[in-house]
Amino acid sequence: MAFTDRSQIVRKHNRGSTHRAKELFAGILLGVLIAALGIRNLLPTDALVPAVVTLLFTLGAATAGLSLLCRRNQARTMWFDIAGVLTFVGVAVSILIEPDQMVRLFILSDQPD
Repeated sequence: MAFTDRSQIVRKHNRGSTHRAKELFAGILLGVLIAALGIRNLLPTDALVPAVVTLLFTLGAATAGLSLLCRRNQARTMWFDIAGVLTFVGVAVSILIEPDQMVRLFILSDQPD
C-alpha cells in the first residue's frame, strides 16, 4: 500500500541553517538598536522613531538585494525571510509614529522647539 511505503520519505539531517538565520536576524536587530542609540544624540527625539523605521526598511531592502545574489536556494530563502521580517518590524514600529512627528520632519522652521 502507498500509505505504508516509507521509502519515499526523505529526512533532512542538516538543520543548521535555521539556527544561523536566527543568529543573523538577532545580529541585525542588535545592530539597529546600536545604531538607534548612536543617532539618538544626533537627532531630536521626535525624529528618532522615523529614522529607525527608515533604517529598518533600508536594511530590509539591502537584505533582499543580497538574497537575489545568492545562488543556493536554501540560503536565498533564509535571506528573503530575514528581509521580510525586517520589513514587517519596520511596519510595526511605524505604527508608533505620530503624525506630528512626520510633519516636523518635512517642515523647515526657524523656531526652536
